Order: sequence, then structure tokens, then C-alpha cells
Amino acid sequence: MLEDMLAKGTQEKQDEEVRFAKYKMFCESNSKTKTKDIADANAEIEQLTAAISSAESESMQASKEIAQLDKDMAIWAEDKKEAEAIREEKYATYKEAQEDYEKTLDAVARLMTTLKSAPTTGLAQTSLLELNSFKVPQKAKKVMKVIMSFLQKSDPQSALLQDAAEMDAAAPFAPEAAAYESSASGVIPMIEELQDKFKDELNDLEKTESEERHAHNMMVQELVDQTEAATREKGSAKSSKAKNEQAKAEAEGDLADTKATLAEDEKFLSALTSECEQKAVDFEKRQEVRAGEIDAIKKAIEIMSSDAVAGSGDKHLPGFVQTAPSLVQLRSSSMSPAQASVAIFLDDKARRAGSRVLSLLAVKVRTDPFKKVSKMIKDMIFKLMEEAADEAEHQGFCNTELTTNKQTRDAKTEECDTLKAEIEQLTADIAKLGTEITDLSAAVAELDAAVAKATSERQAEKAKNEATIADAKAGQEAVAQATTVLKEFYDKAATSTALAQMSQGVQQAPETFDEPYTGMGGGGVLGMMEVCQSDFARLEEETASSEDDAANAFGEFSTDSAVDKATKSANIKHKTGMKTNKESALATAKTDLAGAQDELSAALAYYEKLKPSCVDAGESYEERVARRKAEIESLQEALKILGGDSV
Repeated sequence: MLEDMLAKGTQEKQDEEVRFAKYKMFCESNSKTKTKDIADANAEIEQLTAAISSAESESMQASKEIAQLDKDMAIWAEDKKEAEAIREEKYATYKEAQEDYEKTLDAVARLMTTLKSAPTTGLAQTSLLELNSFKVPQKAKKVMKVIMSFLQKSDPQSALLQDAAEMDAAAPFAPEAAAYESSASGVIPMIEELQDKFKDELNDLEKTESEERHAHNMMVQELVDQTEAATREKGSAKSSKAKNEQAKAEAEGDLADTKATLAEDEKFLSALTSECEQKAVDFEKRQEVRAGEIDAIKKAIEIMSSDAVAGSGDKHLPGFVQTAPSLVQLRSSSMSPAQASVAIFLDDKARRAGSRVLSLLAVKVRTDPFKKVSKMIKDMIFKLMEEAADEAEHQGFCNTELTTNKQTRDAKTEECDTLKAEIEQLTADIAKLGTEITDLSAAVAELDAAVAKATSERQAEKAKNEATIADAKAGQEAVAQATTVLKEFYDKAATSTALAQMSQGVQQAPETFDEPYTGMGGGGVLGMMEVCQSDFARLEEETASSEDDAANAFGEFSTDSAVDKATKSANIKHKTGMKTNKESALATAKTDLAGAQDELSAALAYYEKLKPSCVDAGESYEERVARRKAEIESLQEALKILGGDSV
């Protein structure tokens, strides 16, 4: 019974070792996997956090740009509104003055007609009164006052002499008083000069209006251009802001998922570590208890097998009392009937069991004396029992060593297979990461080349546009200067001719021309020059607009390229770190594989040593036990036949 308990306890201890070895491998494998997953998650969280911060910063910058652009556009809109209000007010003033000048010129023309037909009539005075009611210059009114005074007095010559001081004050509109005659012909040159002056002032008024209108249009166009450019910049900023906000939202979603996964992995790893450590402590305690139990059983077997127990049992316990009577053993040269029966019995058992021991013993039974045969059988029984005990002990050793060796071989084989698979996976991952890093580096290089090319082309295009704009501005200025020169010439020519003709009229020279000469007529040329100036202005505007569009497109391209390069560079850095970690893990795995293969080789070599005595013994342990049991039972039966003591 103790032997059964020993065998059972030993077997259960070995089974428990096998189960815990598998559990330990589970703990190590899962702990390694989760630790790696946690490290990867922390790296990904760091990358996502940086991406979120970058996107948020760029989005805030875009918001600031949008706010500043809105503020600028509001100011420009207010400036445009204010400028248009001022322009409307100035235009209204201009129209009022223009109408007064036109009415004045009409009244002067009617006055001239009246003076030529009836210079001293009341109709002429009425025309002067009508002319005086208009908004004409103060000096012109003084001249009209002199003319009115001249027409009202009966002696025009005396009136002119008396009002000489007033005529001097009205110069250069009126000639000296001594030069006037006592007829309408002396007043008409004064009115003609006044008429020319009104025409000049009307021309100056219109010229001033044209220049102010042009300046206003240029300013408004500049505000419109600035607003349109700001609108485009605002659209680009909004697009950038939306893109960054979307990238931030996606990164935040990925970050939340990664953090949730990280929390689950950390929770699982913590629970796994705690449970595995507790299981290890429990296993050690259980192994200690089982080892103590086996030692106690062995000690009990040793005590039960000692002379103090087994010898006393032989003497005193009923199971060990010899009940068969002693036989007188006589020496005889011939075999007794009992010996013959035993020999026949042993031959039969040897033949049935295939036992060489029984066969040899049968031969000795036939040849040896009776007493010696009985002793020989007893010795054989004890020897067989000792062999059985030795073989049982050897079988226990074989079972233990073979079980332990098999566990070691299986564990190391599995460990080698796992490490080989891990090495293959790491090698593939490293190759893949290397390819991805190479591709990303090539993409970054291509991106840098594209940016450099675009920058060079942008600089050349910008220089060309700036030169075109400068040429357009210079053309406008040149055309404006030429236009001014021509206008000044024609204005001066018209004035000079009018004064010369008036002087001839005063001297009563014969008429030479019906109309004063004002030049060859610059209307067509000036019109063409205005068209040319407009073309230059349009060229400047279109080139500036094209430059703004190109600059905006280049800015967007540069921004997108910078973001793309930053993303690819971050991926290169991340993948390089991963590749380095995997290369380190590969080196560790190769070292572990070499150690595991050495341990597996040692276990296989030890197994080869165990095989001759524990595996390749010819027949199984159970067969040997059964054969030896049959031999012992046959020998005990032979003793009974001989009438000797049973064992």
C-alpha cells in the first residue's frame, strides 16, 4: 500500500510540474505580448498627442488670420463707403458749379448778341443782371459791375473815365479805362475776355473733376483688390482650419481608442502578473508539501522494510508462521519423487512463462540433493524479490527521468519553434519596416525636390510679374506725363490764340479767322493715350491678380508640403524606432534560441543515455513484473510440492 502511495504521489507531483510548466509559458508569453502592446500604445499616444497639439496650434493660427482679415475687410469697406460718400458730395458740388458756368456762358453769349444789336438798351442791362445772379468769380462780377455802370450812364466815355479805379481792380478782366470807346465796341472785348475766362475756368473745373474721379476710382479699385485678395486668403485659412480641425478630431478619436486599449492591456497585465506570481508561490508550496509527503512515504517504507518490523513479522505474525512440518532431508544419490515432481512442474512453468530462470532451476532440481534444492529455490525466490525491488526502484527512476526529460524536450522544442516563428516574424517586420522607411525617405526627398523646384519657379515667376508690374506702372506714368504735356499745350495754345485775337480786335484790325486756333485737335490722340494708359492699368491689375493667385497657390502648396513632410518624417522616426526595437528583439530571440537549442540538445543526449536501460530493454516493465511474479509463484508452488517452508 505504501508503495502504491509512493508511486501515486510521485506521478501526481510530476503531472503537476508539467501543468505548471505550461501555465508558466502562458504567463511569460502573454506578459511579453502585453508589455510590447503597452509600449507600442504609449509611443502611439505620444505621437497622437503631438499631432493634436500641432493641429490645434495651426487651427488657432488660422482663426487669428481669419479674424484679422475680417477686421481689415471691415475697415476697407468703411473706407470705401466713406470715399464714395465724399466722391458723391464733391460730384454734386462739381455739377452745381458746372451748371452755373454753363448758364453763365449762355448769359454771356446772349449779352454779346444784345450788345452787338442794341448796346444801350435795357435788354443789355437785364442780361447783365441775369449774369450777375450766377455763382461767378468775384473779379468777374466787378467787371460786370463796370459794364453795368457803363451801360447805365448817358455818357459812356465819362463813365469809363470815372470808373477807371474799379476797372483797375477788376484787371486782368478789363483793359484800362482810357482804352474804351463811347460805344458798345469798347465793352464787347471786355465781355469776350470774360467769356474766355469762364471757359478756361470751366475746363479747369472739369479737369479737376476728372482727376479727382480718376484718383477716387484708383483708390476704390485698390480697396476692392485688397478685399478680394483678403477674401481668397480667408478662404485658404478656412480650408486650412477645417483640415486641421478634422485631423485633430480624427487624432483625438484614435487617441481615445488607444488609451482605452492601453487601459485594458494594463489591467490585464496587472491581473496576469498578480495571478502568475501567486500561482508560482502556490506551486512552490505544493511541491514542497508533495516532496515532504514522498520523503515521508519512503521513510515509512524503509521502516516497514527493516528487520525490526519485517523480522518480527516473520516470527510473530500469523501470516508469516510456517505451518508445513519439517522434512527430513537425506542425502541420496538418486532423485526423490518430490524432486521429480518439482522438476516437471518447473519445466512446465518455464515453458509456459518462457522463463529461463525456471528452466535452469528445473535442471538443478534434478541434479542437486533435496535439501540443497529447497534452499536453492528459497534463495532464488529472495533473489527474484530483490531484483523486483531493484527493478521497481529503477523503473521509478526511469519514469521520473523520462517524464522530466520529455517535459524538457517538449518545452524546449515548443520554445524553439516559438522562437523560430518569432525570429521569422521579426525578420519579416524588420524587412518591411526597412522598405517602408526607404519609401518614406524617397518620398521626403521627392517632396523636397518638388518644393525646391516650385520655389525656383515661383521666384522666377514673381520676378517676371514684378518686372511686368513695374513696366506697366512706368508706362502709365509715361502716358500720363505725355497726356499732361499735350493737354497743357492745347490749353495754352487755346488761351494764347484767344488773347491774340482779342488784342487784334481792340486794335480794330481786319478779321483773319472766324474761330480761334487751338491746335490740330488733340482729342483723338488724347483718346488713344487714355486707352493706352487704361491698357497699362489693366495689365498691372491682371498681373498683380495673377501674382496674388500664384503666391496663394504656392503658399498652399508649401503648407501642404510642410505638413506632408512633417508627417512622413514623424513616420520615419517612429518606424526607425520600431525597427531598432525589433532588431534588438531579434538579437535577443536568436540568443534565446541558441540557449534553448543547447538545452534541447542536452535533453536529447540524456534521453539517448536513458533509452538502453529505460526504453529499449526488450520487454516492457509490466511484462517483466508479470514474468517475475509468475516465476516467484511457481517457485513457491515448487516449495510446497517439496514440502518445504513457504516463502
